[in-house]
Amino acid sequence: MGKVIAVCISEKKGTQKQPVEEAEFVEDWGIKNDAHAGKWHRQVSLLSYDKIEAFRARGAEVEDGAFGENLVVQGFDFSSLPVGTRFRCGEVVLEMTQIGKECHHGCAIFQKMGDCIMPREGVFTRVLHGGSIRAGMEFEQIDGVNRDESL
Repeated sequence: MGKVIAVCISEKKGTQKQPVEEAEFVEDWGIKNDAHAGKWHRQVSLLSYDKIEAFRARGAEVEDGAFGENLVVQGFDFSSLPVGTRFRCGEVVLEMTQIGKECHHGCAIFQKMGDCIMPREGVFTRVLHGGSIRAGMEFEQIDGVNRDESL
């Protein structure tokens, strides 16, 4: 069991995301008003709070959303889980579709630190069932779901 630390969105691609109080997750689309929403496999990005804290301990001054992550979640090492892993937060159900991504070596974090954790620690999901998520909510892995059952 984990906990949502921050929910972040951005209006334009290529910009850092900003924390919001609550966001609406739309089935097979992503987060309402987020630039990365759409009918594709990278609708919502997740990053472990613990990995961000370790990066901060190395001297990085980064705010929630700085890596382009939609959800900062405490209690999970997302990159160690297999693609296909499902998660539930309130009514929202997410399915992991990709681990990591190619880094924009020109990003401010990489320029300052010589490293960025999103390419190896960030994961991407698609929204299987919509609803709202806000900081403080419980976040759980729901392995073993019968893929043929209705969520």
